[in-house]
Amino acid sequence: MNKFSGKLVVVTVFLFVLSAYVACAKVSSVKITEPADGATVSSPVKVCMKVKGVHVEPAKKGVNVGKGHHHILVDVDQPTNLKNPIPKDEQHIHMGDGASCKEINLAPGKHTIKTLFAQGNHIPYDPPITDTISVTVK
Repeated sequence: MNKFSGKLVVVTVFLFVLSAYVACAKVSSVKITEPADGATVSSPVKVCMKVKGVHVEPAKKGVNVGKGHHHILVDVDQPTNLKNPIPKDEQHIHMGDGASCKEINLAPGKHTIKTLFAQGNHIPYDPPITDTISVTVK
């Protein structure tokens, strides 16, 4: 194989992977299915998500196009820089095990729950794959 053919193969593979990534990002979504937006709930609160256009897998499987795992953000804004990994603390809950539901303890009062889907390295997709609800814990 000459040098030109080798470069052509590399460019073709790169463009294929890039187009798959862009296609996933354009049609991908996540929806918080439980609890309902505006619900009054008791703690611990079971939060469940459903994805479309991407596949949920454990973080230990690495960075794979169109795949990743959920993060739950409680009472915080979405990170402004989507090139950095999502922090891990009480307000940024990682679901790196690949689960789609998690019980979280919340104090009584009104809370905003946001999900942010990220790659295996905890870096969110850009554009973000996210959903937000509000609940009141009694």
